[in-house]
Amino acid sequence: MVDATPAQDPFIEHRRLLFSTAYRMLGTVTDAEDILQDTWLKWNETDQSTVRHPKSYLVRTVTNLSLNRLTSAKAKRETYVGPWLPEPLLTSPNIAEETELTDTVSTAMLVVLETLNPVERAVFLLREVFGYSHAEIADTLDKPEATVRQIAHRARSHVQSRRPRFDTDKAERTHITEQFMAACAGGDLNALMDLLAPDVTSWSDGGGVVTAARRPLYGPDHVARWVLGVLAKPSVVGVVLAPAHINGELGALALIDGNPVAAFTYDIIDGHIHNLRFQVNPSKLKGLYMGTDVIG
Repeated sequence: MVDATPAQDPFIEHRRLLFSTAYRMLGTVTDAEDILQDTWLKWNETDQSTVRHPKSYLVRTVTNLSLNRLTSAKAKRETYVGPWLPEPLLTSPNIAEETELTDTVSTAMLVVLETLNPVERAVFLLREVFGYSHAEIADTLDKPEATVRQIAHRARSHVQSRRPRFDTDKAERTHITEQFMAACAGGDLNALMDLLAPDVTSWSDGGGVVTAARRPLYGPDHVARWVLGVLAKPSVVGVVLAPAHINGELGALALIDGNPVAAFTYDIIDGHIHNLRFQVNPSKLKGLYMGTDVIG
């Protein structure tokens, strides 16, 4: 991409919004960056003097490119080995101060968005997250406004029925994260079990490439023993756990020689971890240091 300032190039000016749209649509950092590259190419192939509303044009381009990518990705995800989890994204600690923004980029929300079809996902995000009118969305997706209203209502109801509840107290999350890392680092089964809710569920995404449970695990004993067993394997000798803001919430990274080999995200309710997500697929960890300063 050529160097430019926001005042010179609408693409640069709106890059945060464009990345946010693509990432929430696709749940992958690398795909979102690919979509931005394709959008930039299309933008520079366009006679920009004829574009009356560059922001709308760019969002429309990103949305439709993401729809195409997501439609083809759906088939691959149906044959994915084990649970499919979104790619983790490192975010600024400041994002955690914005509860609504944190909710829409959280791993938990991205998992819920996976249950929508591609068009429902696009409509929900454009309407509920980015605040576009039904008429604007209809223009973006080239659909009748009445149809968009129906899709928006259906998608909103679907998400609200599945939206996870979790506590947002920053101090409590920091404390639990510190305890979680200490229990994992020390191999302390009882301490780890005490942090987990009685109905805790754990998902691990290895993509069939590295060791991961191919089905969800349930209950403190089962989950804690599995996590500690993975961290004790010879292949992760020298692993160090470090706190990190992942998808708008404080979580933990497992590092070997400074390189991420796993990302832990979780929901905290009433002082306990209820949903533990363990991303260990190497191809999904490559994006951890991409897009850190562009989510919004």
